[in-house]
Amino acid sequence: MPASPSTARAINDRLALRLLQQEGPLTAGRLKQLTGLSRPTVADLVERLTASGLVTVVGESGEQRRGPNARVYGIVADRAHLAALDVRTEGVSVVVSDLVGRVLAEASVPIGEGTGTGPAVEQAVALVERAAKEAGSLGVSPPREPVPGWGRLHTVGIGAPGLIDPASGELRNSTGLPAWHRRLVAALQERLPEARVLVENETNLAALAEQREGVARDRDTFVLLWLGHGTGAAVVLDGALRRGASGGTGEIGFLPVPGTTSLPSATDCGGGFHSLVGSAAIAELAAEHGVSARPEGYEPHAAALVRQALAAAGSPAADGFLGALADRLAIGAASVSAVLDPGCVVLGGEVGQAGGAALAARVGRRLARMSPLPTEVRASPLGGGAVLRGALLTARDGAQDELFAPPSSR
Repeated sequence: MPASPSTARAINDRLALRLLQQEGPLTAGRLKQLTGLSRPTVADLVERLTASGLVTVVGESGEQRRGPNARVYGIVADRAHLAALDVRTEGVSVVVSDLVGRVLAEASVPIGEGTGTGPAVEQAVALVERAAKEAGSLGVSPPREPVPGWGRLHTVGIGAPGLIDPASGELRNSTGLPAWHRRLVAALQERLPEARVLVENETNLAALAEQREGVARDRDTFVLLWLGHGTGAAVVLDGALRRGASGGTGEIGFLPVPGTTSLPSATDCGGGFHSLVGSAAIAELAAEHGVSARPEGYEPHAAALVRQALAAAGSPAADGFLGALADRLAIGAASVSAVLDPGCVVLGGEVGQAGGAALAARVGRRLARMSPLPTEVRASPLGGGAVLRGALLTARDGAQDELFAPPSSR
């Protein structure tokens, strides 16, 4: 059945807004070319979006033609502000941006292992509030306010370790993770009642960032192996992130593998793949080969060790360490390849970024000997920053789904 006039207008408006998001400011003529809509239809939608406070004139085109220059339209970036959080066991990082992704404020705070649940939650929430105030997200709206809530914090995206309940979307209780992680989500919603709070597994967010802006932009199917302090994986099949029946897709740290002294249990991934490629395990492997390094800031020790080994490539100690590490990583990659046949495995996290193309090539050569399925191994250019980037993309998607929706459905 043909769409009703109101539905057609909503579809056209969302299409135009997505194009402005992806391409940047455009003239009405360029919107006509990209959408295939008629000139009157484009003129109507530009008028509607301008009246709603979502689009404004940001300049004029420099085209050489008779008559006045064409107006250039862009999304009103301050229509809403977004926050992204990367929640780790050792601290929290936050970024606040406008609706088109321009960073307005960023900060981080370490949270010690012995910090109680209440104080830890307060430190994290206070960090978000300070960053939001610095960005103007919690301040006074502009004098000429066309829409209620202008420039306020609209959506918060959180990346955290652990399982996300597929039914409720909430962070589930997970053995070994600090209790303040789960409390943080509710505390943020309470202190920021006008903001929408979304939470997702950190590795899944890293995969989203790699898919949109990283090394997997040309792939609709791939697996991200997260290599940081801990170990995890994210699975993208046919362009969609897969979470599994219980939200546990990618818990590769629990994968039983050869080379460990025991088997993992339901509550402890010791003896699983994590025992081979977690940061502590990589540090032990480096020590066995005589490789040492000092980490920078809060990065995993393993990342510094891999960087040091690559800088000393050609020496017996460095090559021995890198070869042994590639052997271990290939075990996990081969398991993923045999089950999913993704065609591409991305080495992510701080360790994957530190290893770069050189480590990825070593893993790829070993994987080719272990698996009959052709699987390309790539290194993440985003590293640990992929979690924050993915959280920000998730927050932006959530905000745009609401702001770009027809008025009747809001």
